[in-house]
This record gives sequence, structure tokens and C-alpha cells, in this order.
Amino acid sequence: MTGPGLALRYTLFAVIATLANLGTQRLVLTAGDSGAVFTAAIGAGTLVGLVVKYALDKRWIFYDSSTGLRAHGRKFALYTAMGIVTTCIFWGSETAFWLIWGTDTMRELGAILGLMVGYVTKYILDRRFVFTDARLQAEGA
Repeated sequence: MTGPGLALRYTLFAVIATLANLGTQRLVLTAGDSGAVFTAAIGAGTLVGLVVKYALDKRWIFYDSSTGLRAHGRKFALYTAMGIVTTCIFWGSETAFWLIWGTDTMRELGAILGLMVGYVTKYILDRRFVFTDARLQAEGA
């Protein structure tokens, strides 16, 4: 796949994962507006977004055809580890926007901006450290 095509697909998948994340957050936030509910919303949204993005990236970005619990477990663990730093970017941005403006619209804008920066960083990390076998196969090595 060409660079622009890959970038478009990756962007589409980031949008899908972002919508899954924010949709989950909105659902959890219907339980109230306390700090505990806010924390639960961010955590649940992040988990849902992570699983959705992993499934899409594995198959359609990195063309990883490995199967089985062992292969998935190892790669998902690495994928999650690479996401720790990028999740901090996302959470920090979302929380900062919430604390500064105190509105759901600005919280979601902060989340979207944080996710954008995080996803670019995540692609670089995943290509380098997670989906190395798939990358080598795609490059004919």
C-alpha cells in the first residue's frame, strides 16, 4: 500500500477508535459527574479504543497474520506497553482541557487533540517494536 493510502487508512482507524473511546466515555459519564465516574469513563474508553485499534492495526495496517493466543497475547502486551506513553499524552490533554474549561465539549476537544498526537507516536512505536515480523514480511526480508 502507498504511503498516502496507508496514512488515510490509519487515520480512518484512529477516528473509529476515537469514536469508540468517546462513545464509551459518554456512556459511563451518564452515571454522574464525580471524579470517580470521570476516571472510570477515561479508563473504560481507553480500553475499548485500545482493543478496537489493535484489531484494525494488526490486520489492515501491519498485515500481521499471526494467530493463536500466544502470538496475540505477546503482541497485544507490547502494543499496550507502547500505548502507555501515548495514553499519558491523551489523558493529560483531555484532563487539562477539562480542568481549564470545565465543559464536555472542551474535554472532548482535548481528548481528540491528545489522541491525534498519541496515534502518530503510537504508529512509529508499533512499527518499530510490536509488528516487526509483519513489517519484515511486507518488506520481503
